[in-house]
Amino acid sequence: MRIWVDADACPRPIKEILYRAADRVPIQVTLVANKALRPPKSRYVNVIHVPAGTDVADRHIVDSLETEDLVVTTDIPLAAAVVAKGAVALDPRGTLYTEENVRDRLAMRDLLQELRSEGMTLGGPPPLSKNARQEFANQLDRWLAKRG
Repeated sequence: MRIWVDADACPRPIKEILYRAADRVPIQVTLVANKALRPPKSRYVNVIHVPAGTDVADRHIVDSLETEDLVVTTDIPLAAAVVAKGAVALDPRGTLYTEENVRDRLAMRDLLQELRSEGMTLGGPPPLSKNARQEFANQLDRWLAKRG
């Protein structure tokens, strides 16, 4: 059992929650990124540096994960691939992806991409709130408790 983190887009407060959980449980947390990261020294936290490129980190995660693993990501196609492989995907805002909701999220993502390609200016997600961080921590704790 391991936690994989799509680390390039993962907010720092979420990474910090994961670092604390890694040492508390203990559980292996693997950050996958194409840029340099400096996590705290821990025998439970490691970084895999992948080359820059479209979906390189995503492919590495999907190819490496096992069904009992958790993947933390904001990337909807990655979440869909994780769920399809039988593992669990969790958004940094605390949304647990399921077979049902990931399809809806993919459809919404595709619609927004189409609107952007037609020149519409759409805002991004709101800043990560304290409530979102708490919801993430709660979902993480529930997942860890099921595995314990």
